[in-house]
Amino acid sequence: MTFADHFDTFHGLPVHTLPEPGDEKLPPAGGVAWRLDCYEAGEMPFPELWRSFTDRVPSTEVRALVLGPWWDDEYSELRPALELIVADAPHFPALRALFLADVTGEECEISWLQLTDVTPVLEAFPLLEEFAVRGGDSQGLGEEPLSLRPVRHDALRVLRFESGGLPGQVVRAVGASELPALEHLELWLGVSQYGGDATVADLAPLLAGGRFPALRHLGLRNSELQDEIATAVASAPVVAQLESLSLALGTLTDTGAEALLGGQPLTHLKRLDLHHHFLSEALTDRLRTAVGSAGTEVDLSAQQTPHRWRDEEWRYVAVSE
Repeated sequence: MTFADHFDTFHGLPVHTLPEPGDEKLPPAGGVAWRLDCYEAGEMPFPELWRSFTDRVPSTEVRALVLGPWWDDEYSELRPALELIVADAPHFPALRALFLADVTGEECEISWLQLTDVTPVLEAFPLLEEFAVRGGDSQGLGEEPLSLRPVRHDALRVLRFESGGLPGQVVRAVGASELPALEHLELWLGVSQYGGDATVADLAPLLAGGRFPALRHLGLRNSELQDEIATAVASAPVVAQLESLSLALGTLTDTGAEALLGGQPLTHLKRLDLHHHFLSEALTDRLRTAVGSAGTEVDLSAQQTPHRWRDEEWRYVAVSE
């Protein structure tokens, strides 16, 4: 799935967008992931949409919630909508998955999404197992960017941040959090132009291993620093505990691929995802032979060609603005 797509399923459940009020027959509350979209609800303001949802759907049975566009007529900050959800947390005892900002580029560019501190979600839902956030820096629109404070959460198994520019503060907060059940971590780091100021040093607690003992998938994706990340990953202790690793969607070149080939063995992985890359044919062949021949699934699809401007080459991540 890319940023151009809406989720069809979430947390193993089909996504169902709440329609406008009417005589429609709604699916069982616990059988779908409920998607709230102010556009699909006739440009209903989010406070009204939220009350319509809680009035029409038994909140005690809801297992998964997906928040689409939360604005009715213009882009607006997430905080007021998030405050409503957090305030009603006691009425959602079965909620196990929450995705904030299931928004496509046609609805709002990913780096224009005006987010907020998402820590209150994890604090309000201690049984949450999956948490995904799309967006990042507010691009100077006068609102706060995405942020996170270090937390302890005993139930969270999947944590995903999709961003065209993930603030380094968020990366550091993830690395400082206590998440003993975390199995799947995915960070789309993005580019500095859109607020992606995380450094390889910020990733050190994640790469050291032991921080998240249950971690089996690590995705450090969509980065303009993909070669430097690959070099750090090549000797990172965390790799030994992983079943899958993704360095996809970024600007990976032969330099990063050489580091991976010269580092620790990767043949214990079930899957190595490097799609959307700038590797030469020679390096893709070497990776397929060195890693894929041992039974590891290696995704080297979406080979890119650098853009040329005068005497310079420009490499690009898959998702930025």
